[in-house]
Amino acid sequence: MSTEQLWQRYQEWLYFDEQLGFYVDISRMSFDEFFVKAMLPKFEQAFQEMEALEGGAIANPDENRMVGHYWLRNPDIAPTAELKQEIQETLEQIEQFTQKVHSGTVKPPNAPKFTDILSIGIGGSALGPQFVAEALIPKDAPLQIHFIDNTDPDGIAHTLRDIGNRLDTTLVLIISKSGGTPETRNGMLEVKAAYEAQKLDFAPHAVAITGHDSKLEKQAQSENWLEVFPMHDWVGGRTSEMSAVGLVSAALLGIDIHEMLAGAKLMDDTTRKPNLKSNPAALLAFAWYYAGNGKGSKDMVVLPYKDRLMLFSRYLQQLVMESLGKEKDRDGNIVHQGIAVYGNKGSTDQHAYVQQLREGVPNFFVTFIEVLQDGATPSLELEPNTTSGDYLCGFLQGTRQALYDNQRDSITVTIPDVSPRTVGALIALYDRAVGLYGSLVNVNAYHQPGVEAGKKAAASVLELQRQVLDVLQKAQSPLSLAEIDQQVPQDGQIEVIYKILRHLHSNQRGLSSEGHWGQPESLQFSWQKDIS
Repeated sequence: MSTEQLWQRYQEWLYFDEQLGFYVDISRMSFDEFFVKAMLPKFEQAFQEMEALEGGAIANPDENRMVGHYWLRNPDIAPTAELKQEIQETLEQIEQFTQKVHSGTVKPPNAPKFTDILSIGIGGSALGPQFVAEALIPKDAPLQIHFIDNTDPDGIAHTLRDIGNRLDTTLVLIISKSGGTPETRNGMLEVKAAYEAQKLDFAPHAVAITGHDSKLEKQAQSENWLEVFPMHDWVGGRTSEMSAVGLVSAALLGIDIHEMLAGAKLMDDTTRKPNLKSNPAALLAFAWYYAGNGKGSKDMVVLPYKDRLMLFSRYLQQLVMESLGKEKDRDGNIVHQGIAVYGNKGSTDQHAYVQQLREGVPNFFVTFIEVLQDGATPSLELEPNTTSGDYLCGFLQGTRQALYDNQRDSITVTIPDVSPRTVGALIALYDRAVGLYGSLVNVNAYHQPGVEAGKKAAASVLELQRQVLDVLQKAQSPLSLAEIDQQVPQDGQIEVIYKILRHLHSNQRGLSSEGHWGQPESLQFSWQKDIS
């Protein structure tokens, strides 16, 4: 296209929301008008399905649940008065608890105020709070925040070392809907042990964010923890940032959660419009469908040109891939749908993998996230009339043009600043885009059977480990891998047994071995002590 044609196409497809200061530009996606006309009937259905979802239709058939994260930012649209009241009461509970912590009314036993937050969760119970904290934490935040989001003992120890002697003034948030999520439970037990090692009582530092009548809620109540906040069963983890999961830590950090909710509500309002060109989420879903031919055949590379948005790609990775990565469509057909998401930040990535984006395998499309405001204070002029922010803007525009010149598609989302309102709106924009895209490709974006399968497989490995240890502890003489495999109830697991024993041996867990680890058939194992 000529420069004039590109300019006309840009104006034709540019979306701008004056209230939010949001722009969405899909003009550098190479679709034509025939494709647009073919997609319009699909969008009519998608808009209707989204309306039904917000009205309380069962959207998660695996658990017979509604999907109501949109109600969190506008309780007035909740389908029942009881749900509206529950949302409002939770928000009031968060506000009251935050005020008490900040004022010192709620405080640790041996100090006037809490100084730190330790948030323990996994998946959506960690990624949303991490993204928001990184993006929005004020310079004068009343508390510092730390995260445990894995069952890696070294990572847990590293986080506890960062907290150091402030453990006695640290508020611990345990976030788990069921209370039985292994990674979160393990992190809690490790942290409780750290408190006990310092002769500190854990309960006066602990807060639960969990489902009604869950194991965690019962534990928190029986042990007299500081507070219990609800995790609504109609909110999935990857869409839970606007619930207590994300708002508790955000409020404690001094982030204006009402502005976050307001930005999300405004975005929800505009993404309800049943018209492609006036609906920014529909524009994103349309561009995704075009890029991957409705089958996710191209990856989504997310490049925020702002350090504080660095975790946005990780946040979107879960939201998009867990929602859309499905083996079967809603009719039971094998489709293997999904969109792979990766990214870090610009302009860092221009010195990393953008070389491949420009000249390598064309198996992707890029989403640039542009922030108009450079920062809260005026930027230094490095050269006459040129600042660091001008360079950042130039790098973004230059990379976009360089990709286009080599027939590489891109989307640009532009926001005025990084503020609670715009971050709330960004989250809502992609919530809705994922829902609309799920309808376009006929998959259920609100369940995750693959995640449950992984959990079950992991549990079977741990059960096999218990069986292996039982065999070794009863053995009168050293056993080979084949002999152990024959004696455990789960036979035919010799490779997994080898890896279990290798892990136990590497961590000095009482296992004695003879032979060569690079030649598994030569190994003989015996047990030296009871580790139960």
